[in-house]
Amino acid sequence: MSPLPRGTTIRRDAGLFGYERALRRAGLEPVAGVDEAGRGACAGPLVAAAVVLPSGAADGIPGIADSKLLTAKARERCYAKIVRRALAWTVVVVPSTECDRLGMHVSNVAALRRALARLETRPRYVLTDGFPVDGLGVPGLAVWKGDRVCGCIAAASIVAKVTRDKIMQDLHEVFPQYDFAVHKGYVTKEHQRALRAHGPCPEHRRRFINVRRVEAGADDWLDDDREDGLDDDVQMFDQYDEWPALDAACAGSAVTTLSGDNERGVR
Repeated sequence: MSPLPRGTTIRRDAGLFGYERALRRAGLEPVAGVDEAGRGACAGPLVAAAVVLPSGAADGIPGIADSKLLTAKARERCYAKIVRRALAWTVVVVPSTECDRLGMHVSNVAALRRALARLETRPRYVLTDGFPVDGLGVPGLAVWKGDRVCGCIAAASIVAKVTRDKIMQDLHEVFPQYDFAVHKGYVTKEHQRALRAHGPCPEHRRRFINVRRVEAGADDWLDDDREDGLDDDVQMFDQYDEWPALDAACAGSAVTTLSGDNERGVR
């Protein structure tokens, strides 16, 4: 990942689109934002999204913000505006079995890279949320709490979250005993109790200790007050610098991709 161009500064009061405006002034547009949903869930897919917003998106997409700060209805309204106005957007859905095969961090990085690679509009700069994603072919910057300070990352966060929530609602119809429509596969007390009562289903990720121990028949797997599935890969950040090896590990991976490309950003 690269720093911002020399001489580029972001004022504290620049608002949600300050990074995009600064990069535009430096001649680096279009700018893509990427984010994922479901990394910390112990059931269901991992979903990554990439979004390229047009200039003036702040006026055309009112209410956009970090998906976690919006109500479900507000997210859905913003989602409809984003996919209608974006210059390009794409979503990559990685099934739980693939997350188990590769590990969560490898799956996460690979999904973010794939989402960017599938954009019809090629960005000149990429903003990522929280941690760097190398090997993108264009300069980029990891922004701490990026989904709260960068409009394009917030847009990607919303697209990923709304997509994954719909998938989890559909999975609720298949596995109603787990109540996926409510907790979306994250490790809540209610989910833990259902997992303990019914055992894991095919959508549960075996890399999470709570799932693995229930499957093994352990009764003391987690205290009811602890809402942490303890993914085995939780400490694996920044250990994947060999991108050819990562590409080889991901070869033949099963992913589903959705995308859109809007002429002049308006559909």
